[in-house]
Amino acid sequence: MIIVMNPKSNQMQIDDVVNVLKNSGLGVHISQGTERTILGIIGDKSVLRDIPLELMPGVDKLVPIVESYKLAGKTFRPEPSVIDVNGVKIGGKELTIMAGPCAVESYEQIMEAAHAVKKSGAQFLRGGAFKPRTSPYAFQGLEEEGLKLLLEAKKATGLQIITEVTCDRAVDLSMPYVDMFQIGARNVQNFQLLKEVGKSKKPVLLKRGSSTTIDEWLNAAEYIMSEGNYNVVLCERGIRTFETATRNTLDLSAVPVVKNTSHLPVIVDPSHAAGKSKYVVPLARAAIAAGADGLIVEVHPNPMCALSDAAQQLNSSEFDSLCKDISKLAPILEREFTYGSK
Repeated sequence: MIIVMNPKSNQMQIDDVVNVLKNSGLGVHISQGTERTILGIIGDKSVLRDIPLELMPGVDKLVPIVESYKLAGKTFRPEPSVIDVNGVKIGGKELTIMAGPCAVESYEQIMEAAHAVKKSGAQFLRGGAFKPRTSPYAFQGLEEEGLKLLLEAKKATGLQIITEVTCDRAVDLSMPYVDMFQIGARNVQNFQLLKEVGKSKKPVLLKRGSSTTIDEWLNAAEYIMSEGNYNVVLCERGIRTFETATRNTLDLSAVPVVKNTSHLPVIVDPSHAAGKSKYVVPLARAAIAAGADGLIVEVHPNPMCALSDAAQQLNSSEFDSLCKDISKLAPILEREFTYGSK
């Protein structure tokens, strides 16, 4: 349930309602918009059955919520959220580009990739230090050594760092090194991990699972937000269908659907959707046209030598061409993107 305050309500009236809710053992999410304040009730609202909230000064109305994702839904927060990662905003007017190799492999590789994506306009460097792979014999990542290399790349370029965390240990190890956690498709319903990154308060990029519905995806975001971490960005990366021409089927319809349902920013991963580098650029352009707030793209200095996901990674020249395309698309869509280093 939410409590919609009257546009003319004052701060004292809002505080009085909040205190009643907290004294009843309930959590409160406060969303202060340009016109009115909305109070979201978190917990068992049955404790309020004998409290006439609708009669309290400043209260306009009580509205029940049907969806199970209260914090991630638009009812709690009608206005779009903008997630700030050390000054880089995701969900605002400017498009956000995250780019880098699937996995951190060496100092030379991650440095070359970082300088290349920075030169083309990326604001984030992505790189896997922990690599959950289908085969236990495949390259599993450099772990903490990879995190140290990512930090070195950040110091050299100023890029923000995003990396996937796969377990509580990975969260603890990554905390001092990275600016944003990524929850991969395999862990979208690993509820213990979602709670752990929620407690961290560090921004989180939550990928959609290959067989996850939009409702399940938003409920996964709810797990993170219910721990007090509202810095969540959603990432569409393709779903499993009967089609085998691509690695996954990129569900671009998810972008407008989620934006109609949730206030959270949405970015798109065309690399994991396509599975083949020749499809990444057209899918990326289509994602921006569909209203995505940005992209996360795999870029490797020499994709043919990559230790993981070689087929889907762009080289530096291909990524640079994509960024030029985005800079041309952005003003048409009333978005902003600056090609080249800042």
